[in-house]
Amino acid sequence: MTEVQIGLAAALEQFSPRESIRLAALAEQHGFSGQMAADHFQPWVPQQGEASFVWSVLASLAENTTGDLGPGVTCPSFRLHPSMVAQAAATLEATYPGRTWLGIGSGEALNEHIIGGYWPEAPERVRRMFEALEVIRKLFTGKDVKHSGEFFKLHTTRLWTLPDEPPPIYIASAGPYTSRKTGELADGLITPGASIEKLAGILDNFGTGARKAGKDPDTMPKLLQVHLSWAEDDETAWANAMDQWPNGGMKFPKADIRSPFDFAQMAKLVRREDFEGRMVVSSDPDVHRAALQKYVDAGFNRIYVHNVGRNQDEFIETFGRDVLPKLTA
Repeated sequence: MTEVQIGLAAALEQFSPRESIRLAALAEQHGFSGQMAADHFQPWVPQQGEASFVWSVLASLAENTTGDLGPGVTCPSFRLHPSMVAQAAATLEATYPGRTWLGIGSGEALNEHIIGGYWPEAPERVRRMFEALEVIRKLFTGKDVKHSGEFFKLHTTRLWTLPDEPPPIYIASAGPYTSRKTGELADGLITPGASIEKLAGILDNFGTGARKAGKDPDTMPKLLQVHLSWAEDDETAWANAMDQWPNGGMKFPKADIRSPFDFAQMAKLVRREDFEGRMVVSSDPDVHRAALQKYVDAGFNRIYVHNVGRNQDEFIETFGRDVLPKLTA
């Protein structure tokens, strides 16, 4: 593999910080490069069982690996004011220069409603995110800055701890408007695995926005987060998917659902066929290789994979041996 990077999507909803760090180091030994760490205040469903603070874990991941890393993704809008996200990202990059990136998104009620404020509809959440981006960019200059916008205020202040170069900012996008604006305003794109047709549309919109801003979309990072279920046999792979990641089979927007226990009730309605086109479930490494190769061929240059089962050691060893070496840019 030359120009394609396959990293791990560190599922902090499923694994303790210490386990996530151990798995990251193991993955690197088997040819994975990079970590996209989930920023959750709650797991999707109770049986996942964890939700550690992403910035603490990212620092430990960086200390125990050598690849790139960042939050996939954090919401700089409700739980955390954009100034706090800017400070966290700047400190991480100052500690591990050249390795980190900041992934931001518009947020999900599961994680953000906890502060007890009004939960707006999607268009307002997206506007908040792009204004938060403006605040973060201002602070990354290192100058004394202030901000008074529709959603955020910042009295005159600066970031005192800064890296030599600010980390690149990638935005999580899936819709036409957001992916266009991401191409225009961000340094790169993050999107979750979906059908090749849908992903082609996202990349097309991203490219349109990038070209509008005078950037070359072909050279910009395009990050894909892929959930999959691999196990030694198909039945175990399916059992893992149904128990640990039923949200992968929920064919509806999930950003307004507030509780893991509500997700657990909805999970009772999920059937195997609901994963079709959304997540590959198979014991055959070559089936997974073919699926990942399609994403590479579609134009994604950095893919972070998450095997949804608890069988992480076996997955890392098998994919490191039978999948990663066979992917071609």
